[in-house]
Amino acid sequence: MSQTRYNQIDSLNLEQLALGELNWINIQPPTEKVREYLADNYPFHPLDLDDVFSRIQRPKMDEYKDYLFFVFNFPRYNKKEQILSQSQVSVFIGDGYLITLHRGELKPLHGLFDACQNNDELRQDVMGNGTGYLLYRILDRLIDYCLPILNKTGSGIEEIEDHIFSPRTRNTVREISRLRRDVISFRRTIWPMRTLLGGLEAKLRRFSKKDLSVYFGDMVDHLEKIWDGLNEYKEIIEGLHATHDSLASARINDVLRVLTILATIGTTLSVVGTFYGMNVALPGDVDTGNPFSWIIIMTFMLLITGAMLYYFYRKDWL
Repeated sequence: MSQTRYNQIDSLNLEQLALGELNWINIQPPTEKVREYLADNYPFHPLDLDDVFSRIQRPKMDEYKDYLFFVFNFPRYNKKEQILSQSQVSVFIGDGYLITLHRGELKPLHGLFDACQNNDELRQDVMGNGTGYLLYRILDRLIDYCLPILNKTGSGIEEIEDHIFSPRTRNTVREISRLRRDVISFRRTIWPMRTLLGGLEAKLRRFSKKDLSVYFGDMVDHLEKIWDGLNEYKEIIEGLHATHDSLASARINDVLRVLTILATIGTTLSVVGTFYGMNVALPGDVDTGNPFSWIIIMTFMLLITGAMLYYFYRKDWL
């Protein structure tokens, strides 16, 4: 590493943590100056540097003679906007160094860096077994971070199950749509990570002092549990969506049935009113001088209404 570039570290969004010959460099967020710094001081391929600065890359691994390059995506939940989205972490790993580049949106990552910076015992535990083991600890922390997000989604589904039979369903529709969007985004993030992490341990053996097979096996198991949970939530949300549509259709049919009955009764009464509105002498007409004409007509209408309601009831239309 050139001394000139090393003195410019303070002007970059770069933090460095060392233990013996191992250096963990954490960059958040990466800038064009960082690109120049990495290009001048490390043997990184220009295409890898382009991937670091692209907006969203699919999880991938590029293997070179001197280093490995990874792109990982992890879910992050924005409480303010209530949106689940992806956050990218790019990693360069070689003999004696590990470089993480991200936008600072993943709290577990910079939380682990700060904890290692302030705790010598933790730094020795995390960084004392090579860069391969250090990468495992970072990934394990980020995957564990997915569990609270998954649990939050499960809690939202339970709330919808409790309120789906409520007569006021406008908010329920919005919540179902929001959870459906989050689950789709979550699945889109986790699916390619399963393939990448499944073959990661074999590539990291040369960078670790420990046998990582057990560690990565446990981490992959956690990821599979998250995937299984997402599949279960996907099916539940689809079932809730179908149930809501059925209930909404039933409520609409009930309203239409009542409105149809009222319209039928009103039409019949209109016929009676129109009949007595003709300019001819009719039995019980007010013009004939009978003071009970209005009562007679209203009674007749009520009898018709009652008879029709009774008929609808017997037909099980009410």
